[in-house]
Amino acid sequence: MAKVFAIANQKGGVGKTTTCINLAASLVATKRRVLLVDLDPQGNATMGSGVDKHALEHSVYDVLIGECDLTQAMHFSEHGGYQLLPANRDLTAAEVVLLEMQMKESRLRNALAPIRENYDYILIDCPPSLSMLTLNALVAADGVIIPMQCEYFALEGLSDLVDNIKRIAELLNPQLKIEGLLRTMYDPRLSLINDVSDQLKEHFGDQLYDTVIPRNIRLAEAPSFGMPALAYDKTSRGALAYLALAGEMVRRQRRNPRTAQAT
Repeated sequence: MAKVFAIANQKGGVGKTTTCINLAASLVATKRRVLLVDLDPQGNATMGSGVDKHALEHSVYDVLIGECDLTQAMHFSEHGGYQLLPANRDLTAAEVVLLEMQMKESRLRNALAPIRENYDYILIDCPPSLSMLTLNALVAADGVIIPMQCEYFALEGLSDLVDNIKRIAELLNPQLKIEGLLRTMYDPRLSLINDVSDQLKEHFGDQLYDTVIPRNIRLAEAPSFGMPALAYDKTSRGALAYLALAGEMVRRQRRNPRTAQAT
């Protein structure tokens, strides 16, 4: 049965999509079966996986509103080695359409249920807001991976996100927990980054991944070629960091399949 992780942060530009694409490819490199769900209307995870968002016959939007089966909408990422449920701007309409549907918060969870046995990991790329789409991701997920930069204002946004995760766990998904916090765009030469990092360690303890993702030009370049950094430049610091993260995730699951509840 697949572990389902929502990659979420209400703040934009923190590396959610970069993490989804590169973590998916890195988990594939460890011989895991992976499905990446693009739940952001910008469709960046779709394009970064080598799939043209402008040429989709079906997308995650059609799946959410019941117009097609999930398997009909899926594509294979040739360079990433994972299956992709793609998105494009059609998904913007889902915010309105879902409000009028029954079980509107559970549409994604119900769509994923029949295929969870086929995968080891399902990663969901969330939009940078607590929208109906993000709510669907959090209701479908077993855990939340929170990418974040070690900046002062990021701590304020993190507090709000943790509160929202707790609220959703209480009301809609009692299994939901924080799987881990991931420090992205990390530059240890900056004192502020080290200070924020220390605060994260103090407050979140083992929920903070040991792996950090450095600022890396290859990570920034790879999506424009429709591939993860592992395919674009497997020796780059960014590619190696996401391989390390995949290894850390797998080891965590082996040690403790059910990590602690959000605190």
